[in-house]
Amino acid sequence: MLNKGLRDEEAIRIDNVLKTLRSLDFLPENLNNDKKFEVENQLKEFGLNIETLVRYQNEELITLLTRCHLDFNQLEQFADFLTDFSKVENYNFENKALAIYQYIQQESKVFSFGINTKIASAKNK
Repeated sequence: MLNKGLRDEEAIRIDNVLKTLRSLDFLPENLNNDKKFEVENQLKEFGLNIETLVRYQNEELITLLTRCHLDFNQLEQFADFLTDFSKVENYNFENKALAIYQYIQQESKVFSFGINTKIASAKNK
């Protein structure tokens, strides 16, 4: 278990990575090398890259992210990134995002209308 100071530092580091990932704009086309490098660079903070993200089963991804100490809010942000990243040709991470949203809704034991809306939206795609 991390002590309070380390937990706070870890949370700040994770938040910064997620902010960077969420700030990237993805267009429905192939990634250019610069954008791909930026995504890969941020994903490595979670022990991931684009190829491993494709290969991981939903449960494996959720396990990895929780081991990286992502809280429910951070998991939601990561799922939002996956939804946005799915706009890029050749990548479809909407099922992974849906699994993360469902995990949050189930495990947080708090009903969230926002998460419920994202689940409904992901199921409709």
